[in-house]
Amino acid sequence: MDAIALTQQLVQFDTRNPPGREDVCARFLDGILRDAGFEVTSHAFAEGRTSLIARGPGAASRAPLCLSAHLDTVPLGEAAWERDPLAGTIEGDRLYGRGASDMKSGLAAMVSAACAFGPHPDMCLVLTAGEENGCEGARFLAEQGVLPLPMGALVVGEPTANVPLVGHKGVLWLEIEVAGRTAHGSTPELGDNAVNKAARLIRKLETFQFEGAPHPVLGGPTLNVGTIRGGLNINSVPDRALIGVDIRTVPGMPHAAIIEAVARCSDDAIIITPLADMASVATDPAHEWIQQVFDVVAMHTGQRAFPQGAAYFTDAAALRSVGHPPPTVILGPGEPSQAHQTDEFVMLPRIDEATAIYARLIRSWCAHGA
Repeated sequence: MDAIALTQQLVQFDTRNPPGREDVCARFLDGILRDAGFEVTSHAFAEGRTSLIARGPGAASRAPLCLSAHLDTVPLGEAAWERDPLAGTIEGDRLYGRGASDMKSGLAAMVSAACAFGPHPDMCLVLTAGEENGCEGARFLAEQGVLPLPMGALVVGEPTANVPLVGHKGVLWLEIEVAGRTAHGSTPELGDNAVNKAARLIRKLETFQFEGAPHPVLGGPTLNVGTIRGGLNINSVPDRALIGVDIRTVPGMPHAAIIEAVARCSDDAIIITPLADMASVATDPAHEWIQQVFDVVAMHTGQRAFPQGAAYFTDAAALRSVGHPPPTVILGPGEPSQAHQTDEFVMLPRIDEATAIYARLIRSWCAHGA
């Protein structure tokens, strides 16, 4: 199977999230995997939002190596594209289109490598819907108890330019509601301005201090105020304001304690609602399998990796939330700088390189368990 041709086909499926509509793409991949001999199960967390789990028949000799990729992409954005974002246009050594890097090239490379090796009970594919909006599909699989547990190891094909990452930061998205009292805009002294209260809280959040030391690989946590909404019309005192806060955490930082610390920043009564809450992912770089991954990558790229992690989150957080967390690497052919960009592209040689890397990891894992 040609991974580049498959990437082009996958880009042509419109899986922009929202609304997602991954079902058609999932059915296409379901057919490919069944034709290759895999046993495939479908799991929809909502209408048209289908994830797949594919595994070889028979009894496993060890916990499986799981390759995971997501089917959805982000919207196109406001800027005009120079090329059709759903065509998968190839120019020179680049393939253009929404999802080319994030992450239909990684998805194609994983499916191609798995089909080339053939179905095996010690290897599985977990292909998810809804990753771009808080890992909805992966969380559903974990909650439904359908994941192949325990996992022996996990590879997530997010765009890393084929540089293996040993973890990523956790995510804690908070909606903070600030209440006030409305009045006519000409008599603000009769009201209690919720936007002003929110502004005071935001100033305090600018200098928010986290407890705990930075992680040796992932670094330190971050806090960003991403949204603020308040007021219905210009000539009224707003009685409600909403602040959206994006917090990225590292191991050793309990999210409940962070929420309590955020609450203490306000002198006013507030309501904090978590919108996304997923733990960080970190595997010891000295782990034997991680070192094997580094060896395989060096064999194909000519560059020996050093331990590093990602600031963004992936499906790994949800997939590892049940059972014993497996050693995990984030590794895919997409260009990290191209994720969510206008005229997104992937370098063609990296797709073939990733396919070869995944294939070698599969062979090594399944041979070891034979």
